[in-house]
Amino acid sequence: MPLALTIEDLSSYVGQEIGRSGWLRIDQARIDAFADCTEDHQWIHVDREKAASGPFGTTVAHGFLILALIPRLSREVPFDPEGVVMNINYGLNRVRFIRPVPADAEIRDILVLKEVVAKGRGRILMTIQHTLHIRGQDDPACVAETLRMCMTDVSRRP
Repeated sequence: MPLALTIEDLSSYVGQEIGRSGWLRIDQARIDAFADCTEDHQWIHVDREKAASGPFGTTVAHGFLILALIPRLSREVPFDPEGVVMNINYGLNRVRFIRPVPADAEIRDILVLKEVVAKGRGRILMTIQHTLHIRGQDDPACVAETLRMCMTDVSRRP
């Protein structure tokens, strides 16, 4: 993959895997902090004793925690065209939580470029499919399509 991508280069990667993040451990402290932040203290996330006899045999991460980690994981896969000075989260197309992520499991993100659209005025919209895998599992934890607006000119308002 070239180090300096043009918009034309990006288009040639549509439909292809553009990279994989490293593994990230989802420990109970992270789950508890997310529960505090979102005020979602459901027992399957935070009560180790009760969760041990629950449907998953342990506490599990919130689906939205896994989704919220996509920016952190995808930072490990630099894939921006030349001149990009800022990326903006432009939204989501589709999100599915397929398998719960147990506390202390490790996840990674596999990114596939789905679409590239030049929007004019220094903006490029990329649709990226993120497949978040749990180490040792065949089924993914989450599949989500994100929309990333790449800005090459931030002097003008969108």
